[in-house]
Amino acid sequence: MQVPIYIAAQFTGSISASFALQILLQPINQLGTTTPSGTDIQALIMEIIVTFTMMFVTSAVATDSKAVGELAGIAVGSAVCITSIIAGPVSGGSMNPARTIGPALASNNYKGIWVYIFGPITGTLSGVMCYSFIRSTDESDQAAVSSFRRMKSNDELLQ
Repeated sequence: MQVPIYIAAQFTGSISASFALQILLQPINQLGTTTPSGTDIQALIMEIIVTFTMMFVTSAVATDSKAVGELAGIAVGSAVCITSIIAGPVSGGSMNPARTIGPALASNNYKGIWVYIFGPITGTLSGVMCYSFIRSTDESDQAAVSSFRRMKSNDELLQ
């Protein structure tokens, strides 16, 4: 139930802020828009990669009990910063459909907008699934090791 509310809040904030900035900073028309610098495919691949990376790091530090909770904000912030620097020249480093759709609506500029919807969604889902797979594999490996240790200690007791 929280996800639809979160999505609605993201889009409401992005659209409201974009129109407010358009009114406040006239005559600038393309304020905050994100459009591909190269081809749409280059931007799509970049958006998938950087969003995957950001979501993988976020999943790791925010959900894993072995991660240091106090450093989660630094890790996530660093991931966003680094991926934005890498993606900036190619795609603008949106990593969030709301971040692109709000300025696109306010500026009436929809060039390559499908990239910024499909890319971040694909990257996010891939990052979460990949981390979940690694985490479940790690947990099953740890369970197997502890089971093996119990069997070994039982064998030592029988001898």
